[in-house]
Amino acid sequence: MKEAVSRFVSDGDSVAIEGFTAFICFAAAHEIIRQRRQDLTLCRLTPDLVYDQMVAAGVAGKLVFSYLGNPGVGSLHSIRRAVEKGIPRPLEIEEYSHFGMVGRYLAGASNLPFFPLRSYTGSDLPKANDHIRSVEDPYGNGPIAVVPPLKPDVAFIHAQRSDSVGNTQLWGLVGVQKEVAFAADRLIVIVEEVVDEMVIRRDPNRTLIPGLIVDAIVHEPFGAHPSYVQGYYDRDNAFYLAWDKVSRDQKATEGWLQEWVYDLPDRAAYLQKLGREKLDELAPGLMMAEAVNYGRYA
Repeated sequence: MKEAVSRFVSDGDSVAIEGFTAFICFAAAHEIIRQRRQDLTLCRLTPDLVYDQMVAAGVAGKLVFSYLGNPGVGSLHSIRRAVEKGIPRPLEIEEYSHFGMVGRYLAGASNLPFFPLRSYTGSDLPKANDHIRSVEDPYGNGPIAVVPPLKPDVAFIHAQRSDSVGNTQLWGLVGVQKEVAFAADRLIVIVEEVVDEMVIRRDPNRTLIPGLIVDAIVHEPFGAHPSYVQGYYDRDNAFYLAWDKVSRDQKATEGWLQEWVYDLPDRAAYLQKLGREKLDELAPGLMMAEAVNYGRYA
């Protein structure tokens, strides 16, 4: 991860660390913080804790997002401080609906000039964001809202497994991982396992990301903690509750970052500090999918 961030993330870049509830690569965020990148534009459907920590560390200058909060808990206090008080630095925000962000990624992935959507009818978001505009439907159905393409400079996508050339498989709540992967200029895939090519070939429908668009692979078990990876570990709900208390105070937040990010050299040290008991507590249990016969191939 250290090498991937060093090679592919520069000051001023637009960065997407996606994952809808699951597959949120906190390990990538922590390494970006550790390397003290500056003036990043952070893009994400649901910023939640991962971007609250990055904003608290002062790495971000702008946030492009839809829905902002600590899921099921409350506010993101670090982002709120940055927006309202400029602590630790001012933060520009650009807000869309969930579907608006999905549309932006789809347009970026498809190299389209914009993405049309009807769900802004009656919404006040276009008044708050001049990037949401209207065009006349060329088929005569009146005006329709459009959003511009979103093409992050670099994206970090977490997944269950890939082979050595980056053919990447995901299952569960996959969110917009595929769309972001194709939209990004540079793509880093982080996986729980690197497996043999034949493991991927035997289950081709799970392959959402082809290796031909992957710039780097990082093998980082538990890299998405405190979020979850289907079949590998569960969501650490206690962490989300604890963050709400810590993040209410900037000094306490800085203390947490010092202890859990700056003072640790890598994710392995983070896991050691977290402890075996906590990792075992997050074991997902067993519910195997049924086998599927794809038939032999020539």
